[in-house]
Amino acid sequence: MSSLQQLFATQFDAKIIKQVKLMNGKALLYMRPQSVHWQVRFKLANNKWHSTTTNTDDIEQAKINAIAIIETVKIKTDAGLAITTKTFKQIALDEIANMSRALDNNTGRRCYRDYIFAINKYLIPFFGAYEVEKITTEMLADFDAWRITEMNKVPMASTKRNHASAYIRVVNLARERGYVGHNRSVPLLDAKGKRSQPRPAFTNEEMKELLCYTETWQKSSYTERTRLMRTLCVAYIEFLVNTGVRHGTEALRLRWKHLQWHWIGNKKYLRVWVSGKTGPRYLIAKHEVIKVFERLMRWHKLDYTNLNGLIEAKLDKAIFCLPDNTQISNMENIFRNLMVRSSMRKDSGGLNRTLYSLRHTYATFALASGIDIHTLAKQMGTSVNMIERHYSKMTATMAADRLA
Repeated sequence: MSSLQQLFATQFDAKIIKQVKLMNGKALLYMRPQSVHWQVRFKLANNKWHSTTTNTDDIEQAKINAIAIIETVKIKTDAGLAITTKTFKQIALDEIANMSRALDNNTGRRCYRDYIFAINKYLIPFFGAYEVEKITTEMLADFDAWRITEMNKVPMASTKRNHASAYIRVVNLARERGYVGHNRSVPLLDAKGKRSQPRPAFTNEEMKELLCYTETWQKSSYTERTRLMRTLCVAYIEFLVNTGVRHGTEALRLRWKHLQWHWIGNKKYLRVWVSGKTGPRYLIAKHEVIKVFERLMRWHKLDYTNLNGLIEAKLDKAIFCLPDNTQISNMENIFRNLMVRSSMRKDSGGLNRTLYSLRHTYATFALASGIDIHTLAKQMGTSVNMIERHYSKMTATMAADRLA
């Protein structure tokens, strides 16, 4: 629309564009270069410009059609009806394009990426075929139920706020373009969700018990491939709980070349380069990870005597893969089997544990040991607010021996 306004704000050569004023200048007929039909442009009741085709190349017929179009729009506007109709999907895709342009020009807000994801993942699949002004409160209730099924959980308040904000942007664009009558109300999504609660984690005693049980779990494998996958999963568990790395997006991408030694005086520490949700960063792994990697190195039958030689070689090979270099995609399912078999599926609050519980366990252990929140946030690639919101409430109990 802005480009169209610029088009009419500029004096064009008659050979480039043809213009004819109508209704004492309240409307304008024009023909675009390389177009065969006359267009009419006029202001709506909301003071927004509206343009449409007259569907004719004859100027006299175009004048007649243009006046009829303007009168029809006025009648629809007075009756509170939409001037034209488009589906939610058509309008939503236009709004995605608007936000994408703003992001490309560095003028968009960071939340636009979340809105674009919400529109593509949830709003278009559910509302896409409907006209915006025909969305009802009953449809919104159906959407809430459908979304829970899609997400396999009740969304948190922050998720519902993002979805509601993205939905409002689409509705507002529909209103601006005349696809919703000016006196028509469109019901809005509920932005109130389930409050965030402590993430399921393991206590120190539970982690010791779990790692002891993994030997029995591996021996009970019913096929050789199952045994190999369980062996890999155990190493993966030990790595996650001793680094706080995100499962999947960060951990499964790791390659041997991403490991380095970090020296402070005559002491060395294992430094790991990871890249994921919040971009690339270096983290310091607990010393226990060195033994895990050395065990994996021997399991993969890599031709190095120790981890020093492997790190110096900067080997471009995945760390968390089977000996035949196959990476598995169902690590979460393997871990779930371990949780069920070990009777550790649920924490004390009744929440199901997942591989992400190991990241939460790392955070609570770190805070309880005295690591400050700012250092921990950098190590884990998250914000201080996120650490405080999800983990800090748990540390008093875990640090009872130092507080008493």
